[in-house]
Amino acid sequence: MSGRTWTAALVVIGDEILSGRTQDRNIAQVASWLNVQGIRLREVRVVADVPPAIGDAVTAMMAAHDYVFTTGGIGPTHDDITVDSIAAAMGVPVVIHPEARAILERYYETRGGITDARLRMARVPQGAELIDNRMSGAPGIRLGKLFILAGVPHITAGMLDALTGTLEGGRPLVSVTLGGFVPESEVADLLGATEKAHEGVSIGSYPFFKEGRVGANFVVRSEDEALAENCAAKLAEGLAAVGYETFSGGI
Repeated sequence: MSGRTWTAALVVIGDEILSGRTQDRNIAQVASWLNVQGIRLREVRVVADVPPAIGDAVTAMMAAHDYVFTTGGIGPTHDDITVDSIAAAMGVPVVIHPEARAILERYYETRGGITDARLRMARVPQGAELIDNRMSGAPGIRLGKLFILAGVPHITAGMLDALTGTLEGGRPLVSVTLGGFVPESEVADLLGATEKAHEGVSIGSYPFFKEGRVGANFVVRSEDEALAENCAAKLAEGLAAVGYETFSGGI
């Protein structure tokens, strides 16, 4: 349990997210994918389509984490400014990546051909590598520890799939959930004591209101599955001792 913890941050880019017109679905899928790679998503920032905001967010996150991911703003339109913003923040020019251009020319050969707008999707910060996109041709971009992904969730998922197994990480985090009609305020001390007694485990409490009653789901997390299971069993015993029934898997 004393191994290094690898961390990542996500920058979600787009006015449409901040305005509420579009609901972000990438945070959950990026977090889940990272966990399987043994990497913890520690921070998420949502920024508008404003170059300094994008650049500041990315550089700040890169200083604090092992990996940084961005979603959004790498399409063919004038308001897709993620590449330009990141290149400016890093002090490098934007160039047409020859392999990206070839990919797009092949993809659009039977779809009306390459255009200036479509060619925008071959633009990368100088020195970048490509991330395969089996869904729509236009590749993602890797620049060292920075991964620039599409904003459309199913395309994001494909790019993540292409990256699977290529990033160095630790052990995946496993979780065990208990749920019950338990007012969390009445068992806060028990939760804290149980967590403290099991080094390498964290317990999260998530309250709910159902069927006219208050309750909570308790999520026990650890890199060690046996340790998480043992801690969850002890927590269930402790809750039963003070009169609360719990259900494996949560409510």
